[in-house]
Amino acid sequence: MMSVHDTGQADALGELSGFRQRFYECLTGRADALFELTDAVLCSDGPVTSLAELSLAAEHRRGHGTGYDAINHGRVEADRLRTTLARLPLPRAAGGRIVLAVDVSPWLRPDAACSPERLFCHVYGRSRSTSQLIPGWPYSFVAALETGRTSWTAILDAVRLGPADDATAVTAAQLREVVGRIMGAGHWRPGDPHILIVTDAGYDVTRLAFVLADLPVELVGRIRSDRVLLRPAPPRQPGTVGRPRKHGGVFTLAEENSWHAPDHTTSTDTTRYGHAQARAWDRLHPRLTHRGSWLDHEGELPLVEGTVIRLQVDHLPGDRDPKPVWLWSSVTCADAELVDLLWQAFLRRFDLEHTFRLLKQTLGWTRPKLRAPGSADRWTWLVLVAHTQLRLARPIAEDLRHPWERPVTEPRRLTPARVRRGFRNLHAKTGSPAAAPKPSRPGPGRPPGSRNTHRATRHNVGKTIKRDLTLEQHQNRTG
Repeated sequence: MMSVHDTGQADALGELSGFRQRFYECLTGRADALFELTDAVLCSDGPVTSLAELSLAAEHRRGHGTGYDAINHGRVEADRLRTTLARLPLPRAAGGRIVLAVDVSPWLRPDAACSPERLFCHVYGRSRSTSQLIPGWPYSFVAALETGRTSWTAILDAVRLGPADDATAVTAAQLREVVGRIMGAGHWRPGDPHILIVTDAGYDVTRLAFVLADLPVELVGRIRSDRVLLRPAPPRQPGTVGRPRKHGGVFTLAEENSWHAPDHTTSTDTTRYGHAQARAWDRLHPRLTHRGSWLDHEGELPLVEGTVIRLQVDHLPGDRDPKPVWLWSSVTCADAELVDLLWQAFLRRFDLEHTFRLLKQTLGWTRPKLRAPGSADRWTWLVLVAHTQLRLARPIAEDLRHPWERPVTEPRRLTPARVRRGFRNLHAKTGSPAAAPKPSRPGPGRPPGSRNTHRATRHNVGKTIKRDLTLEQHQNRTG
């Protein structure tokens, strides 16, 4: 009789095999080469350093030229693949809720002058106080988070930001589509707790909350410590004439004298950050102007109220005297339990940073020197599919640890790198829909002694396409 453990492993193996088949159906051009290229990423020994070295893996039965040809001229049905990812089992966090994290990670291409659609990407230097702007392709990722300390996330979507894109508008559209696919897959039903979306300080969280107000989502994001918010307008006194007030008193984050008594104060002892104290103020809103992401807003600007949370911890990894973190959430009238849930969910957002490091350092997401942004998009999807297969193989992978590595304390809690180490043993059990390569001969190539007379076009970096509506035009329009 099959045990419960064997049944669970059989179900996980069947889920992995089914996803591989559905992924192959999403490849409509150079499907066999793209599929085997993904298997080579999963089964290679050590980190991926180049596309050419992937052809040395036993799972890649074609030449190295075939891999480059598949990346440059293959076809990946991205929308169909997004739907396939959304139908997979989603992890739950924050009391059984679905928690989505959105962040941007750049594919730096500083020396690729012939690559179009590059933007200046903000990256941090070796010192904490230094930052740089380096040309590259920024990608916006949306991933579902797990509970507890882990380096696993479930990536659901990736979109490359172009020169003509507004980051906030693209992110809002991306989140709307992801939430729609989650609801279509049956992961969220009416009556369930709202989906929680966490962002970092680079996003206009109030704009996202206003645009996504018709969806069953709640947002929480970090805001700068020099922000100035406003309290609700006081009640109108009888007999008062004139236009009613829209805003109340000023709430300056950097000036404690401007704060009023918090609505909730909670204290939590954590194992990683020490004592954590959270203070929350309800119904605070920013003063909006027709600038930035609100430039294209028609009509009168709204009041977007939310809860402001000040989080202070004893220590951070590598920092014994951390500064407080300020959060803004679209939730109003939150109780103390919900306040703790919001800031704890925000701290789980940093698990996405571990995923970015795995994609770049182990799976080789930014290693290939590709020229066309379309080729970069195809390679990005292959790497994301490889990461998804590692997540599905997590319950059935064996711990092939080195002698100097510590064993995992809990069963089936392997890191993504350790799961990848044993994926080759699972590859034979999952099957491969890719057809065997046909014998062929290499092309003649360029004749010896001839020169390339078709020089590649050099492209500028940055926002080369201006927005139709500028601030000056808006002022002229509104008078």
